[in-house]
Amino acid sequence: MKELEDYNESVSDYELFSFLYDRIIGKEITIFSQLREYAAPIIRDKRSHPVILRAFELIKRLYWGFFSGISLSTHRKLWRELVIPDKQFPEAGDLKRTISISNLYIGMLDIHGYTKFCQDSRKNLSMLHTLDRTINNEIQLICTQCGAVSQRERGDEIVLVAAAASDAITATLGIMDYFGKTDVIGDPSISTRRTGDATILPVFKLSAGITGGNTSIPLIITEQGNLSGFLLNTGARLQTRANELSSRESRIMITKQVFMNFQKENTTEKCTLARKNTLYFFDTGLIEFKGVQLPTCEVVFKAEERYKEKFSEELVRLFGSIQNSLWEQRIFVDMMDLLSKAAKAMPAFSVTPRQPINGMRTITNESFMQLCRIALKAYMQDEDYSFAVSLLHEFINIIELIPSFDRLILDYVKGITDKYDLLLQTYLESIDREIDEKATMIFTGNHLKTWYAAKNGAAIFEKLKVIGRKSNEIAKKKNLWYSLIKQHQNRMIFTLYSGKK
Repeated sequence: MKELEDYNESVSDYELFSFLYDRIIGKEITIFSQLREYAAPIIRDKRSHPVILRAFELIKRLYWGFFSGISLSTHRKLWRELVIPDKQFPEAGDLKRTISISNLYIGMLDIHGYTKFCQDSRKNLSMLHTLDRTINNEIQLICTQCGAVSQRERGDEIVLVAAAASDAITATLGIMDYFGKTDVIGDPSISTRRTGDATILPVFKLSAGITGGNTSIPLIITEQGNLSGFLLNTGARLQTRANELSSRESRIMITKQVFMNFQKENTTEKCTLARKNTLYFFDTGLIEFKGVQLPTCEVVFKAEERYKEKFSEELVRLFGSIQNSLWEQRIFVDMMDLLSKAAKAMPAFSVTPRQPINGMRTITNESFMQLCRIALKAYMQDEDYSFAVSLLHEFINIIELIPSFDRLILDYVKGITDKYDLLLQTYLESIDREIDEKATMIFTGNHLKTWYAAKNGAAIFEKLKVIGRKSNEIAKKKNLWYSLIKQHQNRMIFTLYSGKK
C-alpha cells in the first residue's frame, strides 16, 4: 500500500498495519481521532477494525507517556476519567490533556536509603538491576491491581495516579508492603509479596504524599504524556513533609480533601482497608507550601501508632487556638494539655537530659506530665511567664531525646516557643524597670542591702531579679504580658511551614 485508496480485499492485515505504522511513527497521526478521520474510508470494512485497534495501541504506547499502560479492562476508573472514548471503538479514544476533575489523585513516593543502597551496590550491579526491574514491573503490577498507574522518577521517586482516594491510598500502602516486607493491606488479590530475585533486596522504608480530589486544581498532561501542574507539586511537598516527620519509618501525608473523599467512597461499599478498620486519619492541621495553606492528615496504618487517636482532640483544639491567635492563655494551656495527653497515651519512655530539670534527673511519662502541670501553674497562677517559657525550651530538649514522640507535636512546640520568645525580652526589661523602682517595697533587710550591692555582680543580680519577678508587689504582670501579645499580633501569626523557603 502506498495510499489508503489502495486498500482492498487482497491487502493483508500486516500490510495495512505497516502502512498506518509509518504515519504514526512519522507523527502524521498522534491521536486516535486523527486515525479515525484518516482511516474513515476503510473503517466501513469491519475486517479493518482489529488493525485500527492495534494502531491505537501503538499511538497509546508512543504518545500517552505516563498513561501508556492503561486500558479499559485494567484501569476502568482511570479510563473513564482520563479518556474521551470513541463511539464506534469504546475501547479506544483520546487522552485528555487538561483535566479539572474531582476524581483524580496524585501520589508521590520516595524510597529511603536509596542513595546508600546505590553506593553499597556499586560493585554488585545486579542488585541495582533487580531494584530497577522491581519498580518497573512488580510495583506497576501492584498499582494496576489497585486501579492505579505508576512511573519511576529521578531514581528513588515513584509517582502514581488513581481515580479514587481509596485506590491511591491502597496502592501506596501496597508499595510500602512490598518494599517493607509487611502486610498492612491484607488483601490476597493484591500481590505485595516479593518473588524471585527481589527477595534479596533489603527492606526499604518510604515516605509518601497524596493529593487530589478537587475540581479547582487542574492537572496538565503534556504532549509527551508527562504530568504537570500544582497537584504534582503539592504531592511532592506532602511527601517532603512526611519525610520531615519520619526519615527512618514509612509515613503517608494526605490533604484533608483526600481523607473526606476516602470516607465518602466507603460509606456504602467498603474497600478492604475500610472494612478492616486498618487506617486512622490523624489531623495534622494547616501546613504552608510556598504561600498556600493546606489542611492535612497523616494516614496512621501501624497498630503501634494508633495511640495518636487518644490526643487528637487536644491537637485539634490547639489548631483552633492558633488559628484564632489566642496567645494570651489558650495556646499555652492547649499546648500543655496536648503534651500531657501525648505523654500519657504513648509507650513508656525514660530519658536523661544533660542537666536536671526542676530537680528531675530522669524524665519518664509521669514526670513529663508533672512538668506540664508545673508549666501550667507558672503561666496561669503564678504569672511567671519567664519560667513558663523556659520550660517550653526544656520540653523541646526532652522530646528530641524521645524517638517515639510524635514529631508533629515537636514542630508545634518549637513554633509556639519561638513566638513567646519574641515577647520575653521586652517583658523582662519592663518588669526589671519596675523592680528597680519598687526595690524598697519588694526587698527587706539584708535583701535590700544585697540588692543595691549586687548591681555590680551580674550573677547575684539575676537571681534576685527572679525573686523580684515572682513578687506580688509587681502589679499588672498579666496586663503587661497580654498587651505585648496584642502589640506584636502580626508577628504572632503561626503556620507550620514545610519545604523550601
